[in-house]
Amino acid sequence: MNRLQQAVVWLRRIGHCRGFGIQSPSDYRFVRYVVNEHWPYYAYEKLGGGDDWLRRKLGRLFFRLANYLQPESIADLLGYEDYLRAGCRKAAISRQLLPQANLILAPAQTGLAALPAQCTAKTVFVVEDIGHHPEVWKRVIADSRAVVTFDLYYCGIAFFDTRQSQHHYTVNF
Repeated sequence: MNRLQQAVVWLRRIGHCRGFGIQSPSDYRFVRYVVNEHWPYYAYEKLGGGDDWLRRKLGRLFFRLANYLQPESIADLLGYEDYLRAGCRKAAISRQLLPQANLILAPAQTGLAALPAQCTAKTVFVVEDIGHHPEVWKRVIADSRAVVTFDLYYCGIAFFDTRQSQHHYTVNF
C-alpha cells in the first residue's frame, strides 16, 4: 500500500480516531490503550528490525493485544510469534488452529474456517487484511457468537464475551 492509499484510508476514518463515539467504558479503554497506544513499550526496540511498516504496525498491535489479554494459548496462523511471545511469555503458541486457543490470528483467506465452534467468552479472533477481503469480515460480524468487533481496516478483532452487548466499531488505526 503506498502513502497516497494510506492517506485516503486515514482520512475516510478520521471521525473514528482514538475511540471517539464509543460509549462502553471497556471498549473505549481497549481502543485507547491497546489499539491506538502510541507510547513505546519495553520490547519495541528488539522487535521488527527488518519488517516493513505494515508488518511492524500489526506486529506491535498483536504484541499489545497479547500483553493486554495474557492468553494461555495462541493460534498464530499469520507468523507473528516473536511479537506474541514478547507480549505474553507464558502463552503456548501454535502455528496450527487449536480448539482451546484464547487468541486466534488468521488470514482473511482462511475466513470463518479458522473460527472454531467451541469459542468461549475468553476467545479473541483476529482476521488480517479485511480491507481487501470485506466479505470475510462481514461474515464474522454476522456470526452470532461475535459480540464486540473492531474494524481496523488492516485487521479486524472480534470478542466473544457474551456478558457484553453486541457492538461493531470502526476505528482509525
